[in-house]
Amino acid sequence: MLLRDNHQGYISWREYEENHKLLAENAHMKKNCDRKSARGGRALLTGLMRCGRCGRMMRVFYGSAKGNAHRYQCRGDDAHVGVGLCIGIGGVRVDRAVAMQILEAVSDRAVEAAIFASDQVERSQRDVIAAIERDLESARYEALLASRRYELVDPAKRHVARELEARWNDALERVGVLERKIKDLSALSAARPIIDRGRLLQLAQDLPTVWNTPSTETRTKQRLIHILVQEIICDLDDATNEAVLLIHWIGGRHTEVRVARVKTGRYPAELAPSAVEALRKLGGHWPDRELAVSLNRMLCKTGNGESWTTVRVRDMRERLGIPEYDATKVDVPMISLMKAAEKLGICVGSAKSLVQRGILPATQILPGSPWMVPVEALSSEAVRIGVQGVIDRRPKFYEDYQYDKVVRLPGI
Repeated sequence: MLLRDNHQGYISWREYEENHKLLAENAHMKKNCDRKSARGGRALLTGLMRCGRCGRMMRVFYGSAKGNAHRYQCRGDDAHVGVGLCIGIGGVRVDRAVAMQILEAVSDRAVEAAIFASDQVERSQRDVIAAIERDLESARYEALLASRRYELVDPAKRHVARELEARWNDALERVGVLERKIKDLSALSAARPIIDRGRLLQLAQDLPTVWNTPSTETRTKQRLIHILVQEIICDLDDATNEAVLLIHWIGGRHTEVRVARVKTGRYPAELAPSAVEALRKLGGHWPDRELAVSLNRMLCKTGNGESWTTVRVRDMRERLGIPEYDATKVDVPMISLMKAAEKLGICVGSAKSLVQRGILPATQILPGSPWMVPVEALSSEAVRIGVQGVIDRRPKFYEDYQYDKVVRLPGI
């Protein structure tokens, strides 16, 4: 049997429960549906984003090409092979939208409103205590009358004396209940912390400046968000192409925020080929993993309506009699656009612009499939000049923030 506060402990029971909660949040790999603690990194909402479709906590993935890019992704039930991902959203816009809500929640106007609400609650509590004190005065008077009636009754009239004694006990019990209620309310009012209005307003005015200062660490912002926000439910509205964020504040309030999603790079549904047609055209040109990525990008589904995996692509390719990709049998060595960008020391977007301008030769068998870039074209003079132009047009702060890992080719 557990007896709380039976002996004086090193810490209070509340601190004990808070420590256990903190330990549970630090165990990132144990419970997949619990809120997690912030562990640094560029993402502000680490451990707070929950999937609005399956209820699992969303993970943070950082891009390798761009240093400031990160993404919140729900892996779904990834313990089962082939289930597929759930939902995902780019983190830069989401972090910016939530940060604006945080700064608005602790702005000077919000602090003034909170102080006013606290004063209203305190006044209401004082009014309640005053009303109970009036009831207590009346109850004490009734108890005094009941005691006098009992003292004046004839002892021979036992039934009358028993009734008057019961009324006296009821009156005394009501007095005790009211006294305990006043004591509890007074203790609760005394335990409320004293609010320093001037200091809170000064902190509210200084917070936006401190938040936007480059020297402020992301870990500090994460701790502040964890103090204010319990969790954030994320869902996608396909009709408006927006991410719907439902912020659950610590105090029990909720705020809905809509963040516009990027529209570029979406494959048109009306142009999506059948999976068999795509495999017949792409088979032998790319490994099975690349084929699975391409089929999912082109919105192709299996016969059961599921996403493609490497195993499913291999089974379908073998049933169709399509040979496996063999790099040694290719007449002209080809690489993907991403690999070409890495070798050229530029980002994928810059490499694609070179393709669109006709500087970097590349072919695409189907819209949505990987670009095929000849390896020998990377060493051509036109490509060298184009890459040099891309590097020269970069802003001065580009390398300071390490948006791309620059690897210069010989002679550039």
